[in-house]
Amino acid sequence: MQIFKTKLEFDFMGKRKFALGLSLLLIALSITSMMTRGLNYGIDFTGGYLIEAGYSEAVELKPVRSALEKEGFKDAQAQHFGTSKDILVRLAPQQGANQAEISSHVLKVLQSISEQTVEMRRIEFVGPQVGEELREQGGMAMLIALFGILIYVSFRFQFKSSVGAILALIHDVIITIGVFSITQMEFDLTVLAALLAVIGYSLNDTVVVLDRIRETFRTQRKGTPLSILNLSINGTLARTLMTSLTTLLVLLALFFLGGEVIHGFAFALIVGVFIGTYSSIYVASSALVVMNICKQDFLEMAKDDSPLDDLP
Repeated sequence: MQIFKTKLEFDFMGKRKFALGLSLLLIALSITSMMTRGLNYGIDFTGGYLIEAGYSEAVELKPVRSALEKEGFKDAQAQHFGTSKDILVRLAPQQGANQAEISSHVLKVLQSISEQTVEMRRIEFVGPQVGEELREQGGMAMLIALFGILIYVSFRFQFKSSVGAILALIHDVIITIGVFSITQMEFDLTVLAALLAVIGYSLNDTVVVLDRIRETFRTQRKGTPLSILNLSINGTLARTLMTSLTTLLVLLALFFLGGEVIHGFAFALIVGVFIGTYSSIYVASSALVVMNICKQDFLEMAKDDSPLDDLP
């Protein structure tokens, strides 16, 4: 008597309409939030001062933030940097003040809340123009990556598959950015790097599924396109889930144990892994259904190696 089935037979394509509705809803919420609330850009994009200071003992962040606000540093951000003894302060650009004055002023504020010795370790300034250039170049980097992927998948598989892969990637990027807009978590260069990593991760999962779909269409003589897509997705499901779960274990460790500095990076990747796993199963495959994928799309052109070709 066989207790466990050795072959998975989940009807993924039967739920494709529900999945399409969910994706459209998430994309609509993300775009609406980005248009109304925008993103909470970090100092990398807005410009300002980045100050690192160290105490001899652990220090609470709430008094630091209150003291900075009282001294006129509006929207000042303070977070632990590595340990509870080290803090990182982010300030908006200050008109009419140079870097030395800002450094001295902040040092006095940090010293005023504690009897400990405070050490100023570094201060960096990012101009608003540099931040705007970084924002534009980061967006351009994502567009170039997506265009390159479209070309690669078109040659690797065929055009319909490349469209499905690109739609899945766009889906993942929009929803991940939308989560940052809704939660108003800081969006900085590390988060942008995480988005590019999400594109790579999602593409890897999608290519595995598309490769299995191509093989199954070529080997299965019977069956509808929906049944073949289901068979292909079920064949890669164990690999997809195992990869996602092991990746999530690492990212969760980074998120909870890596400190506040890496929270945005880890959070973006966690969201991206969830959305990327979902899109590789539903979005790319559902796009193939919409484009009426069939067996003929994956057939290889037969090569005629007849000896008659060599005759004069």
